[in-house]
Amino acid sequence: MRIGELAERAGLSTDTVRFYEKVGLVASRRLSNGYRDFPPETLPWLEYVRTAQRLGFSLAEIVRTGERLKDSPDSAAALSALFAEKIDVIDARMADLAQLRSELADRVGTACPLQVAATPA
Repeated sequence: MRIGELAERAGLSTDTVRFYEKVGLVASRRLSNGYRDFPPETLPWLEYVRTAQRLGFSLAEIVRTGERLKDSPDSAAALSALFAEKIDVIDARMADLAQLRSELADRVGTACPLQVAATPA
C-alpha cells in the first residue's frame, strides 16, 4: 500500500508516516518508481502505536518495546507488565505533583511567594 493510502486509512498525515519510518516504527520497500510500499500489516500496527500513545507511552518506548511485543507469543502478559510499570511511573509523578501543589499552596498569599518561608524557632 502506498504512503498516501496508508496515511488516509490510519488517519495520519504522510509526514507522520515518514517520521514513523525514520524512527523505525514502520518499514517500507521502495518500488521501481521510487514510491514507498507498505505491507498490509502496517495499518493495524499504526493503530497499535496510536493506542499506545493515548495510553501515555512515548514513541521511544513504543520503538523499544513494540517489535518485541508484536512478535511475542506471550504478548498479553508482556503488555500487562508494561502497563504495571507505567502505572508505577504515573503514581510517582502524581506524588511529585501533589507535593509541588502543596508547596505552591503554602506560598499563596504570602508577602514574597518566591522566598522560602522561615521556620519558627
